[in-house]
Amino acid sequence: MTIFKEKLDEEYLTTAEAKDILADIEADRADDEERELRYELARAIEHVNRFGHLDPEESRELVEELAELDRIDVPTAVKITDLLPEDRTELRSVFAQERYSLDGEELDEVLDVVAKYA
Repeated sequence: MTIFKEKLDEEYLTTAEAKDILADIEADRADDEERELRYELARAIEHVNRFGHLDPEESRELVEELAELDRIDVPTAVKITDLLPEDRTELRSVFAQERYSLDGEELDEVLDVVAKYA
């Protein structure tokens, strides 16, 4: 017997937004001192604390501003927001798996937007 699961919804979150959600989960669990955090949850919290550089509101603003640019979709905007690339080389790494790449002018436009938040 095969069980199929239907995807009901999908939402892309930045690391900063995930950090906010995980902080709430961690705070709720802090009341229950007897129970340790599951390994995966503890690692996720450690990761977002290390790499979540912006606050959730700033990160969402950056995603929305990047998504307004030509050829930048929301998943790519989230990757860029999480990485906060400082130069063309770092930004090109985001597009390494894509079927397209941005030219120098487009890369500079993205970097200018990122610089406002970094």
